[in-house]
Amino acid sequence: MALRFQLTAFSLILLFPLLLNAKTLKRDMKALNEIKASLGWRVVYAWVGDDPCGDGDLPPWSGVTCSTQGDYRVVTELEVYAVSIVGPFPTAVTNLLDLTRLDLHNNKLTGPIPPQIGRLKRLKILNLRWNKLQDVIPPEIGELKSLTHLYLSFNSFKGEIPKEFANLPALRYLYLQENRLIGRIPPELGTLQNLRHLDVGNNHLVGTIRELIRIEGCFPALRNLYLNNNYLTGGIPAQLANLTNLEILYLSYNKMSGIVPLGISHIPRLTYLYLDHNQFSGRIPDAFYKHPFLKDMYIEGNAFRPGVKPIGIHKVLELTDTEFLV
Repeated sequence: MALRFQLTAFSLILLFPLLLNAKTLKRDMKALNEIKASLGWRVVYAWVGDDPCGDGDLPPWSGVTCSTQGDYRVVTELEVYAVSIVGPFPTAVTNLLDLTRLDLHNNKLTGPIPPQIGRLKRLKILNLRWNKLQDVIPPEIGELKSLTHLYLSFNSFKGEIPKEFANLPALRYLYLQENRLIGRIPPELGTLQNLRHLDVGNNHLVGTIRELIRIEGCFPALRNLYLNNNYLTGGIPAQLANLTNLEILYLSYNKMSGIVPLGISHIPRLTYLYLDHNQFSGRIPDAFYKHPFLKDMYIEGNAFRPGVKPIGIHKVLELTDTEFLV
C-alpha cells in the first residue's frame, strides 16, 4: 500500500508540470468565449480571462471542467444551471466535441435544440430540463451513442418522441415529462437493454400499453414507468407482467379501461401502482393486497366494484435527482 502511494505521488509530481504547460485547444477556447459573449451577466461575471481551463494565476471558469489529452487541455464538462440564462440554446456548445456532461438545466433557454447536438459523440449526460425550449426534439440526439442520462422534461417540446432514441445503447434514464409531445410512444424504446427509468407523463400522448410492449423481450431493465396524464386508451395487458424489474407503474389520469390482470401482482418488486382517474372496472385480485413489496396502490376515480380498497397512506411521489445520477 505504501509503495502504491509513493508511486502515485511520484506520478503526480511528473505529471503536474505537463498539466501546467498544456495549452487549451483553440477550438474549445473559441467555443467557450462565444458562449460567454452570448450568456447573461451572472455567468460572465464568474468567467474571468480568455482561457476557460485557467491560465497562470486564473482558475478555470466556474462550471467548466477540463482534462489533458496529449499536449492539450480540452473541455469535458459544462455545468451552468440555475443562473437565469436567457436566450436561444448556445449553438457554440456543439463545437465542444470532448464534452461528456452538458448541464444547462433550470434556466430560461428558448427556441429549438440545434441538430448539431449530434456532434457530441462522447456525451454521457445531457440535462436541459426546466427551460423554455421549443419545437421538435431533434432526432440527431439518437447519434449520441455514449448517452446514459437524458433530461428534456419541463420544456415546451412538441411533435413526436423520436424513434431514434432507440439507437442509444447505453441510455439508462429518459425524462420527457411536462412537454407538449403528441403521437404514440415508440415501441422501439423497448429494445434499450439498459433503460431503467422512462417518464413521458404530462404530455398529449395516445395509444395503448399493448402497442408499447409489443416487441418480445422489451424493456428488460426497466424499473420505473411513468405514463400518467396523457390520453392512453385500452387496458393493462397481461404481458406487462413480463417487465419483471418494474417497481413503479404510474398510469394515473389517462383513459384506460378494463380489469386489472392478476399477472401484474406477480411482478416481484412492484412497489408503487397508480391506477387512479381512469375507467378501470371489476375487482382487484386479492394477490395485490398480499404482495410483499407493494406499498401504495391508488385506485380512486375509476369504476371498480364497491369494496375495492387502496393500499397505503397516499402521498405525492417525489424522487430526487440524486437517486438517478448514478
